[in-house]
Amino acid sequence: MKKWLFAALFGSALVLGACGGGDDAADDGGGDTAESAAGEEIYESNCASCHGGDLSGGAGPDLTSVGADYSAEEIADIVENGTGSMPAQNVSGDDLDALSSWLAEKQ
Repeated sequence: MKKWLFAALFGSALVLGACGGGDDAADDGGGDTAESAAGEEIYESNCASCHGGDLSGGAGPDLTSVGADYSAEEIADIVENGTGSMPAQNVSGDDLDALSSWLAEKQ
């Protein structure tokens, strides 16, 4: 009886293990998750002090829906060149791309 129970439990674990987890096919973006995490990290280290850790604003404006108003290219231009009372930021290259893409997703 113990062998039968062990075999049933082991078999169930194998079947459930094979069926669960692997959402790899559902992630069509490839590196999107990594880029999103990078964008958020760059935001935290360069922008959060003025725009808030939750994008709700502070010394700078609220960015919770900035993507509804600006494209990633427009956001990159604002970060590079500044606008209004915001000075140009020292973010460029892949960091700028990741940051502006991440912010453009906020709608």
